[in-house]
Amino acid sequence: MNSVPDGVPVGIEERVAKAHYSPPWANTSIIGIAGSSGSGKTSLSHAIIRELNLPWVVILSMDSFYKPLTAEQSAAAFRNEYDFDAPNAMDFDILVEKLRAIKSGQKADIPVYSFSKHARQENTTTIYSPHVLILEGIFALHDERVLDLLDVKIFAEADADLCLSRRLLRDTRERGRDIEGCIKQWFKFVKPNFHKYVEPQRNVADIIVPRGVENRVAISMVSDRIHKTLEQKSRLHQLELKRLGKVSEDAPLSNHVQILQHTNQVRGINTILMNPELDREDFIFYFDRLAVMLVEKATEAGLHFLPVTVETPVPNWKYNGLRLEAEASAVVILRGGSCLETGLKRVIPDCRTGRMLIQTNFRSGEPELHFYKLAPDISEHGCVLLLDPQMSSGGAALMAVRVLLDHGVREDRIVFVTYMAGKMGLNRLMAVFPEIKVVLCRIVGDLELRWVEQRYLGC
Repeated sequence: MNSVPDGVPVGIEERVAKAHYSPPWANTSIIGIAGSSGSGKTSLSHAIIRELNLPWVVILSMDSFYKPLTAEQSAAAFRNEYDFDAPNAMDFDILVEKLRAIKSGQKADIPVYSFSKHARQENTTTIYSPHVLILEGIFALHDERVLDLLDVKIFAEADADLCLSRRLLRDTRERGRDIEGCIKQWFKFVKPNFHKYVEPQRNVADIIVPRGVENRVAISMVSDRIHKTLEQKSRLHQLELKRLGKVSEDAPLSNHVQILQHTNQVRGINTILMNPELDREDFIFYFDRLAVMLVEKATEAGLHFLPVTVETPVPNWKYNGLRLEAEASAVVILRGGSCLETGLKRVIPDCRTGRMLIQTNFRSGEPELHFYKLAPDISEHGCVLLLDPQMSSGGAALMAVRVLLDHGVREDRIVFVTYMAGKMGLNRLMAVFPEIKVVLCRIVGDLELRWVEQRYLGC
């Protein structure tokens, strides 16, 4: 191991025990909305979303959790003789499993149900990192296990004739049903089951909302309560980041932090990059050279190889070489991480690359995940490089690593690649995720401004 120019030692065994860190979307606020079929639950859900005015609110329909039907049940369904309005038609076990995963900040694959085929589809949809989830369905407040996970319980009330008319329009327009079958189902199953199973859920509701989207007072009450909950969670997250900073403030650097050797070439390039009068074209040229070195160092730290023998064109001569044990990929933390992409492509030309957009909320100072796109098989990759040219507090890096872990990437397969980082941010990151590796060029002050991306990208 090498040492940085100012004499900060590297390679000392870490003495900081693995610290706890919860991402901002952990302990998701879940709103349950129950009510009769056609009572306006979906419209009410969208009205609440508009009132909340937040980017991380997801609607989860309980219709996705109908149980798969046997051949006999499917035939009955096509005759409008299967009871979809009784609790035993719902797969509550799978629903509870997915809600618990979302509540704890995990990724959840949600089944897709086709009403035209009366069957569960092979494909699924993914829910990950919502701050608020709205669960809507006729039995949203029925199961005790679901009730334990809800933060707000709502029952939507509407006139029975209005519910019937809404159901007729929905089923004929969206689900390809005929009016006669819809009316048959309404009087045989929907109406009696409402009184037997759905209406009793009023007794456990926190708020009963008559008139649906017209009830602005109720919608405003729900919005205010959720906003207060999110503000409290944000304050707790900030306190947790500060606690991590204090815990790791005086800790030595982890032996998983590798600093690029400061050869004369590296020192010379750094000297050129520090010049504020350097042209942007020259800055890009020299930074790309350093990026190549950093990615090469990262591949040495994270990639594993297997021996392989190659039959060469020369007769009776074989070459004993190496090949990658598993695929390497990269994830760019936007927008700064794109500065390292040219270096990445020069080292691994065919590297598959994902994206994350993590931005700091200027009001709360809290990092927020706005977008992510990862390879579907990323959990099988032998090494995942996480690219960001600068790290100060470590908040964005903590969030990015957490996203990778939630998508099945093993902690010891993650290599965080950065040009420079603050010592406190590094220690925060390694205290929470001690098995990841970090490759960087320079250790700087903890409050260093993000100037690299501005000079590289020109804006």
